[in-house]
Amino acid sequence: MSGLGAVQQKVPCLFVTQVKEEPSAKRERQPFKVLATERITQKALDADIHSAIPTEKVDGTCCYVTTHKGQPYLWARLDRKPNKQAEKRFKRFLYSTDNCKGFTWDIENDFKPVPESWIPAKAIEYYNGKPFPDENGHIPGWVPVEKNSKQYCWHNSVVDYEFELALILKHHSEEPGLLEISPVALSDLSEQTLELIGTNVNANPYGLGNKKHPAHLLVPHGAFKIKTPPALNHNDLLSWFNGCKEGKIEGIVWHCSDGYLIKLHRHHLGLNWPIVDPHLVSQPVVVTFSGAKHDYNFESKTLFNYFSKLDGQRFNSLRDIEWEL
Repeated sequence: MSGLGAVQQKVPCLFVTQVKEEPSAKRERQPFKVLATERITQKALDADIHSAIPTEKVDGTCCYVTTHKGQPYLWARLDRKPNKQAEKRFKRFLYSTDNCKGFTWDIENDFKPVPESWIPAKAIEYYNGKPFPDENGHIPGWVPVEKNSKQYCWHNSVVDYEFELALILKHHSEEPGLLEISPVALSDLSEQTLELIGTNVNANPYGLGNKKHPAHLLVPHGAFKIKTPPALNHNDLLSWFNGCKEGKIEGIVWHCSDGYLIKLHRHHLGLNWPIVDPHLVSQPVVVTFSGAKHDYNFESKTLFNYFSKLDGQRFNSLRDIEWEL
């Protein structure tokens, strides 16, 4: 597995952005849009963005694999957010004309409680030994996905803790252009971040499963490298997203040699997402469970059991898989 997804951080945009005062097409109730200018950020230039590896930004919810209870576990993203009083103070600060002095947080009292098992993300800043909020006033972090958790039932569907497996979507190692769904040892994903996609995540832009038979998969960050990336200028990127088959994606994440990540979302260029036929569903897919259906006794009515019965079968698209658990 690639280690491209191991860095946990808030990913900055490739271009310097500006705020436009009209409703966001991406986030409900957000009264502004964040749009890219034509100037690349200094952070991206300092990270040698021109030598970075461009990968597809997959539309899902972020996850993390690390140890819990002495074994590898899937962790769900859970940001520690300000309580109502602190959020009001912070918003007043953001909209103030005199906010050059910065905002002072009371880490002990300004934030909502989190479960005891919560851990902060690795790349966040610390102040006096305590995790410090980002520019949005959140402290990014993780909670373990416990077996049979109702809150994280869709996360639960893609892991089997008895056999320590995760259900992964990635490129086939030997056939270019072919996707593969297969079980992967959780230990092989240790300290990596992944994206959970599927029926009940972000309105399901890839058409996985259905309401009667929901289906979800994990995609390691950096799994889908872009073969023919556009030049790093505003016009070429806009043309690539608009007119190229490979450009029918939510966005690009560049993985820099020092581990730094830079992103560009379609919304930053004023383009819509989701779209009718994203690139991910235009590719054929094979299910590879070789040996798994003989070596493991998966619980019935689980995705692992279902996919094990499809071992070796190919489909024209993720949408063509018949979801009958």
